[in-house]
Amino acid sequence: MACEQFGIIADYLGIDQNLRQRLLLPKRALTVTLPVRRDDGRIEVFHGYRVQHHLALGPTKGGTRFHPSVTLGEVTALSMWMSWKCALAGLPYGGAKGGIAMEPHDFSKREMEAVSRRYMQEMIPFVGPHTDIMGPDMGTNEQVMAWFMDTWSVHRGFAEPGIVTGKPVAIGGTAGRREATGRGVVYLVERALDSLKMKPGDCTAVVQGFGNVGAVTALGLAYKSGMKVIGISDHTGAWHNPKGIDIDAAQRHATAKGSLAGFKGADEIQPDYLLLLKCDVLVPAAVEAVITEKNAADLQCRILAEGANGPTTPSADKILNERWAEVFVIPDILCNAGGVIVSYFEWLQGMQAQFWSETEVADKLFRILEVAFTAVIKRAKDGKIPHRTAAMAIGVERVLAAKQVRGLFP
Repeated sequence: MACEQFGIIADYLGIDQNLRQRLLLPKRALTVTLPVRRDDGRIEVFHGYRVQHHLALGPTKGGTRFHPSVTLGEVTALSMWMSWKCALAGLPYGGAKGGIAMEPHDFSKREMEAVSRRYMQEMIPFVGPHTDIMGPDMGTNEQVMAWFMDTWSVHRGFAEPGIVTGKPVAIGGTAGRREATGRGVVYLVERALDSLKMKPGDCTAVVQGFGNVGAVTALGLAYKSGMKVIGISDHTGAWHNPKGIDIDAAQRHATAKGSLAGFKGADEIQPDYLLLLKCDVLVPAAVEAVITEKNAADLQCRILAEGANGPTTPSADKILNERWAEVFVIPDILCNAGGVIVSYFEWLQGMQAQFWSETEVADKLFRILEVAFTAVIKRAKDGKIPHRTAAMAIGVERVLAAKQVRGLFP
């Protein structure tokens, strides 16, 4: 998907063939094996990865996910998307991504700490506050980031908060980081509604995925924007209530039970049907490739806000491009950029040892998103091109310009 999207943009921009491979292929790709002692005494070996896509604009930045599906190909694609996302937002970063192929729910806290520390130990020669800054992603959290920071800092002999973002505020994290991606999605949905002259209070929303991004988005749409959230889901199932779901109750249930399984505030429906519910705003905030050529023509939303990375396949894009007057797409590299933007703020604060309030963080976040949103909409309108093409074009052009002006090292 990532390579196909890049090919489309490269053709649109007329990028010379001599430059395409430099833009496409990652600067570094690292594979490691991680032997870890389990609680029952067994030694289990895990596979870990880290990909740094480019360093033309500054250090690389990207999350680290712990999930069974993690592969070198997956994290390479995600690092590429992160490059375009950072460039679109105007951040001085290249993209990176990493992870371990494992199921976090099957591990005790001690085992999680052992895996996390071993992974960072293997990464120490290749990461740093001026080289590659890790952050949380699927299956990781503030605690994992704290273990990463401690492992790197103990090795170097001094505390370095700039080595990771998304860590606890107590050790240099920033207020508002956990909510940043979801808040950004809500802000951009409101901007899209304003562009379409739609009132949030009259609108309905469906949110696929009730993890960190999805839950914060659902709460924001319901209680900040005043929208009626009629559908939600997580990995255990999907729920629908045409009268509106009590998102606070769903959040309490998920926190207490660990998932939405057994939630009584709505009717359980088939997960595939959730995406096809008639609504004003659809937010896929779970995993990649959920909107395909099989269901793109059947979407009944007015706004598609891509909270997840790569939720829409290129074949589905072709269908949505024909439906541009019906479906207003907020592409993923714009829609979920709030997380990396506030991670950038956290990195800045750590490097300067000067910390901001949550209000300051949110204000700065919205300012950057506004600039990026305006640029994408203007580019799309002027060029009569889809929003994703506009967003990708801006990001790729900025990376290309940086590589060209720096030249090719002999």
